[in-house]
Amino acid sequence: MRNESSSARERAESLFKRKEQQRVEGEVAYEEYTAQRAAIQERTARLRALRLAREAAMPAPAGKSGEPAGARRTLRPSRAATRL
Repeated sequence: MRNESSSARERAESLFKRKEQQRVEGEVAYEEYTAQRAAIQERTARLRALRLAREAAMPAPAGKSGEPAGARRTLRPSRAATRL
């Protein structure tokens, strides 16, 4: 009888230790995730600022309507549509 209760206790302690280790690993993983996300946001903001500064320094393209080149490009109908 005593042997069964100690075995159950050992299983319970093992389960508790495993769950505690998973909890700690989860916290570490979340901290790594948030640090990576913050680094990505910082890089994105820096690159956006560089791009906007570069675009502001460049002269505006000489276009009729101010649209980017190729914006008014028309598409040819497909061959299947013309055979009807």
